[in-house]
Amino acid sequence: MIETLAISGYRSLRDLVLPLGQLNLVTGANGSGKSSLYRALRLLGDAAQNSVVASLAREGGLPSTLWAGPETIARSVRQGDHPVQGTAPHKPVSLKLGFSGETYAYSIDLGYPPPPPPTTLFNLDPAIKRECIWHGGKYRRAAALVDRHNNFVHLPAERDEEPVILTQNLSAADSMLTSIADPQRAPEMLAVRESIRGWRFYDGFRTDIASPVRLPQIGTFTPVLNNDGTDLPAALQTILEIGDDEALRRTIDDAFPKSHVHVEVQNGRFDLKLQQHGLLRPLSAAELSDGTLRFLLWTAALLTPRPPELMVLNEPETSLHPDLLPALARLIIAASEQSQLIVVSHARILIESLTEAPRCRQLHLEKAFGETILSDATLFNRPTWQWPSR
Repeated sequence: MIETLAISGYRSLRDLVLPLGQLNLVTGANGSGKSSLYRALRLLGDAAQNSVVASLAREGGLPSTLWAGPETIARSVRQGDHPVQGTAPHKPVSLKLGFSGETYAYSIDLGYPPPPPPTTLFNLDPAIKRECIWHGGKYRRAAALVDRHNNFVHLPAERDEEPVILTQNLSAADSMLTSIADPQRAPEMLAVRESIRGWRFYDGFRTDIASPVRLPQIGTFTPVLNNDGTDLPAALQTILEIGDDEALRRTIDDAFPKSHVHVEVQNGRFDLKLQQHGLLRPLSAAELSDGTLRFLLWTAALLTPRPPELMVLNEPETSLHPDLLPALARLIIAASEQSQLIVVSHARILIESLTEAPRCRQLHLEKAFGETILSDATLFNRPTWQWPSR
């Protein structure tokens, strides 16, 4: 389980450190930084897929994603005695993402590459400057397990011994997690990589009239719902056959009393059917409302027969009728018994229902001078965290 999440230099997240529990509810007003936090988590997950640089490029590159405020915000500015003013930066450009868990901590630091030769046009590609895996939330050289400085990756030396060099030629665009596989000398790298690769992100299922989710699909064994939801019928059938079929029936009845789902097969294509109380025939996915179909998608995602270590849900209340939100909250709370969950939401009913759970930790974000901060955070209750220096 992730115990601490740290983000520095990304959009409005100038220096944000969050304590995490088993069920985490991220709230805040519009523009407070909830979406930035979700995107930062996805970037961190991309490191294990070797796509963090490409993902940043899709966001416009480092110039579009870096913290746009001053390097430091003076106390006099916060007190209102002086206006916010920019000064010449004294530190290198840096976007940092990291987390610490029960076993390992990991961080990645991106910045601008050195001046390129005149023949390249890729001079705006971000470069990975630093990566590190260590024990504990606060980085210490003695706790480092695997260390990267630019193109050089090594295992820190013990006492008077020389460091063990894993590579000196790692590309600035490649994460060490995906480029080096040495289970004997660096098993920590494999453990962290596989842990991050198992994270799941669900954000904004498409349920419009032209959505592929509404069409019958070729059915294959599907213990994990795709993040676009197109394999919904197969995912639900998999739950019925090898998952918690009773939980699925309870969830459908909770949201749509006296209703049940089943899957019909024609020529190998799976077609979802919802039998609702009072109707003479079941309704297919093409006939369901956006909210009903979206709830079924969340049901398939959260009742997965293969629960991940971490699941992140971004505004799951979208398109749902308020009457469905208590049932969704109960589904989320039940799923948090098997996986660590981070839920980003601004729906009052969902928030109230989730916070009734004893294990739910609410993380309320606020904006102060353009910077996202954790409400009620102080130096005394902030989690232990320290970034590795470049």
